[in-house]
Formats: sequence, C-alpha cells, structure tokens
Amino acid sequence: MDKKVSLAVIKRLPRYYRFLGDLLDDGITRISSKDLSDKMNVTASQIRQDLNNFGCFGQQGYGYNVELLFEEIKSILGLNKTYNLVILGAGKIGQALLNYVKFEKRGFNFIGIFDVDPNIIGTKIRGLEVKNIKDLEKFTKENNVDIAVLAVPKANAYDIYKNVVEYGIKGVWNFSNTELEKEDGVIVENVHLTDSLMTLAYKFNTSYDFIEE
Repeated sequence: MDKKVSLAVIKRLPRYYRFLGDLLDDGITRISSKDLSDKMNVTASQIRQDLNNFGCFGQQGYGYNVELLFEEIKSILGLNKTYNLVILGAGKIGQALLNYVKFEKRGFNFIGIFDVDPNIIGTKIRGLEVKNIKDLEKFTKENNVDIAVLAVPKANAYDIYKNVVEYGIKGVWNFSNTELEKEDGVIVENVHLTDSLMTLAYKFNTSYDFIEE
C-alpha cells in the first residue's frame, strides 16, 4: 500500500479489532458507525475516516458487516499469520507477558525466554525453560525469531538491543523504560507503562471534556 497512514490511525486499529471481536462473540452481525462510536467513545466521523484509509467497508443504510470488517482489520494488522517471539528478561514483566495466553490466540507464539540470573536459568515458566542470554545468538540461528521482547533493566537495554539487531531479529517490543531508536530494517515499539498511568491521572483530575480519537 503506497498511501501513507498516520500513526494515530494505526494505533486505533487494534481497538477496532478488539471491539469487533466482542461484537462477534455477542452474535452481532452488523453495526452502524454511530453504534460503534457509542461503544468505543470515538466519533462516527473519525471511524469512517480511519477505515476509509484502507478501503470502503460500509454501506449507507446498512452499516458494517462485523465479520467482514473484523477479518479485514485482522489482515491489515498482519494477524492472519503467526509470529515467533523471544523474551529477554525473565523477571516480573517477562513472566507476566509469557503467562498472558491471549497473545497466542492473536498469533504471537513465545518460543524462548532468556535471562542472566543463574538462579532463574534452567527453571521453567509455562513449559519454557529459561535459557542463558549468552545462548541467544545460537538460538536465533536455529529458530525463526520474528520479535524480541526486551523486559530488561534500562541500564542493560541498549547493549542487548544491539545484540538483537546483530542477530538479525527484525522486530523489538521494548519494555525497558528507555527509548530505543530503530535501526535499518528493524522495527521498534517502545512501551512505557507509566505513560498510560499518567494519562489516567490526567483524566482523573482534569475538568476538560475529552473523547478518544
């Protein structure tokens, strides 16, 4: 697709996907942009503008076919294939991510978890043995690893990231509480958990009206 789509639109797509999945679970087969707007707290015009970036999915007087739109967004997000992930850092965040089974339902399969702590190496988490991070290069050569999840302390993040890039892993999901810049051919998603909490604090204290957009 040659058309450029804003990051704000891309970040809303998973919400559409999640809400449409809930509608399917409830047996709802079609929905108008107005009704979807009410459920998602996003304006109907914003929904139409977002979806028009990728094609014409709705029909005037009918609305959206929920299953069709769900499958289209699934394809746009790349969720019609599977991804192999490794977790670097078997601490609380790493373990929590590995134990969240819904990732697998979305096609994200954890195939390895690594750490530097000798007290953790060799133990098992959800059936995966924690390996020494020194073995990551060998593991990457022997397995098709799409995404590395960085759940390591901030002080170690950059060095480990450089290793990940060197080993040819093309996607990085970064929970290390530091901004990592993307390298050539590598996609980085920096996750700052405190940002979400501070946004909540703002909403809790603000007197301004706001709508999710």
